[in-house]
Amino acid sequence: MLNKSSKISFWQLWNMNFGFLGIQYSFGLQQTAINPIYMLLGANPDELPLLNLAGPMTGLLVQPLIGALSDRTWHPKLGRRKPYFLIGAILCSLALFAFPFSSSIWMAASLLWILDAGNNTAMEPYRAFVADVLPESEQRRGFLIQSFFTGFGITLANLCLYFFQKSNWLVQKSENGLPYWVYVAFIVGGITSITTILWAMYKTKENPPSDEELILLRTESKGIFSPVIDVFQAIKGMPTVLWKLALLYLFQWYALFVYWQFSSLSVAQTIYHIPIGQTMNTHPDFSKAVSFTGLLNATYNIVTFIVALLLMRVLSTISPNRVHAFALAIAAIGLFHFSITQNETMQIINIVGLGIAWASIMGVPYLMVVKELPKEKYGIYMGIINMMIVIPMIIETLTFGFIYKYLLGDRPSSAIVFAAVLFSISAVLSFFLFKPKKAIA
Repeated sequence: MLNKSSKISFWQLWNMNFGFLGIQYSFGLQQTAINPIYMLLGANPDELPLLNLAGPMTGLLVQPLIGALSDRTWHPKLGRRKPYFLIGAILCSLALFAFPFSSSIWMAASLLWILDAGNNTAMEPYRAFVADVLPESEQRRGFLIQSFFTGFGITLANLCLYFFQKSNWLVQKSENGLPYWVYVAFIVGGITSITTILWAMYKTKENPPSDEELILLRTESKGIFSPVIDVFQAIKGMPTVLWKLALLYLFQWYALFVYWQFSSLSVAQTIYHIPIGQTMNTHPDFSKAVSFTGLLNATYNIVTFIVALLLMRVLSTISPNRVHAFALAIAAIGLFHFSITQNETMQIINIVGLGIAWASIMGVPYLMVVKELPKEKYGIYMGIINMMIVIPMIIETLTFGFIYKYLLGDRPSSAIVFAAVLFSISAVLSFFLFKPKKAIA
């Protein structure tokens, strides 16, 4: 158990957040490998947004309810949040082990639903866990080390994808048409997911509730609909700052989902000059495009975990909203160049901006709002913040297929430009909507 009255050491924060490594390794596989796998199984590019509906839908349904439940939970041995991210890690690992054996697009899509359900079950309680355990003075360090592990976990996933595809025997295909690098990468992901969560659970104890809090937990309504009621009541009484965050997130997360879905196709178009269309996945250089995109994603996540550590110092002198606005603006500039660059080295430079933004996205917005959230409702409000993440993703999955096909001319590079424009809007909103309140003299 961490003592709130004493200075929290770096290694205590490290151990506490270590489980985020496994969660984010899984997300790294989703960002880089899922859409190419869909295409290897026969999907068309304009079908990708709808096939990615699993992530935002499970996040919308699972995270706020899990948050409400975890606020009401106390297990004598496991604690308040740990039961949920343990269950999530188990679901995630099982789905990762099974994913390479997909025999059809719809089997892969179904497993993605299970994978996302597991990740979302683990994700929100983990954020609330850090807010619960750490005193307010240490929350900045705690959330930024989560950002570090976000970058580190996704980097490991993408480096594994990159290097596994360099092996001659791993590029050979199995009976279902998927290369063996998919099997190795996803099995490593399954092992990483469960082992890192178990380590964090072993090394960090939760703060037990007081006798009064225990009495309140035991006397609260346990009805099947009570978590749903809690969610709606929390939304109804939501602080104004969260409505502002919802508007910012609408543009920010729509942009990110577009990038994740179309980055490898944009690279295939601009760097490898693969003809656009349904036959992109059959081109002999398509695997090279996927591999290089994995390297790019690894690069921006390396930047993320370095920048996350630097942000601890930056945020002590500059307000979070300005830091976040700058990071999003840098990402927008980088993606504009990403859409037209035909040189691999320059493309690596372009992606640095997204790495800076990702470091901020995974930690700074929480600092912009956490002081205005009631501590006894951290779990449910962290779940509601995740709703603000997944609703833009749902909107993207339902609308971007049409935008891509009929407004952007089926051009992956135009999709990246579209994402850059949305990041620019997000930067403006962050700068002007979240100005720090002036102290009253």
